[in-house]
Amino acid sequence: MIAHFRLHRIFLWISVLAWGIGVGAKLFDLRVLAGAWSAGPPESLTLLPYGPRFPVDPGQFFISVSPTILIASVGALVTGWSTPYRRWLWCSAAFIFLVFLLTIVVMWPMNTALYAAAPGSPIGPGSGSDIVELAHRWIAYDWLRVSMMAAGFISAVCAISQPIAR
Repeated sequence: MIAHFRLHRIFLWISVLAWGIGVGAKLFDLRVLAGAWSAGPPESLTLLPYGPRFPVDPGQFFISVSPTILIASVGALVTGWSTPYRRWLWCSAAFIFLVFLLTIVVMWPMNTALYAAAPGSPIGPGSGSDIVELAHRWIAYDWLRVSMMAAGFISAVCAISQPIAR
């Protein structure tokens, strides 16, 4: 039983730390990186953080942090199933699934369209008529993603803040 309790606390700590790092990084990504490439589309789209003019791929960071959040949140839920704060564990796990769903279904197709609209894009020419509206919509959906990540983080913090019953 002690090993089970320790495993649960380890999952909770990893969840809280990974959520916190992910939220901070996503806020930086949204305010700094997305703020630059969305400043004046289509010309500013050459600053997209995955293109040839950008030396670092932030996606590589999120590809490692997101599964960590997923595994830790689901692990905390499974190992904390009988705890009175199970609802917080559910929320944390549900929010990472919602973030993944929004990212894959909504954000990735918009990313492809934005990359195609960037001047000199190797993907091909995009339609410039709606590109400003698309960039603004991407920013709005990214704020939704940040909000869901913040809610997941708060849920994990609320779970780990509960009194320990041994």
